[in-house]
Amino acid sequence: MNLFFRFLWLMTMGRLRTPCHPLGPCRTPFRVLPTDLDLQRHVNNGVYLSMMDLARIDLLQRAGLLRRIQAKGWYPVVTAQTIQYRRSLTLFQRFEIVTRVLAWDDKTILLEQQFERGAETIAHGLVRGRFLSRGGSVPLTELIVMAGNPQPPTDVPEYALRWNTDQESWQGR
Repeated sequence: MNLFFRFLWLMTMGRLRTPCHPLGPCRTPFRVLPTDLDLQRHVNNGVYLSMMDLARIDLLQRAGLLRRIQAKGWYPVVTAQTIQYRRSLTLFQRFEIVTRVLAWDDKTILLEQQFERGAETIAHGLVRGRFLSRGGSVPLTELIVMAGNPQPPTDVPEYALRWNTDQESWQGR
């Protein structure tokens, strides 16, 4: 239920925040709530992944794509993700998730999501996803055209490309 209220808050406040480029970076602010905590009184590892979902929705909304995607009956799904935790987040701390698109091919998109508290990196995630419709997979070229044909980023870290390639080879099994 906590994420449902956060989602409503995000949809409301996202309209008031600065628009962002379809490839990001998109900075989504959060505050740690009591329902985010585990028994050790820091943010539960699963909550990080749910917050990442919300930050990706924020990117779509603030880039002006969310309603157009929904109108076509498309929806995003995660096909793989990984996260590294460097520091803990505790009750009532403020932080941001910085979301940016790193690369894409004809079916999938690769994103980086970083949890930041001030200048400190708390956690770093890579997410591989795609868009689906009732008819199946949506060719990513259609989404890229909808986003205004942005040029792919050229500063993609090698480890992210390697991870993405590894996911492709594993999914083919």
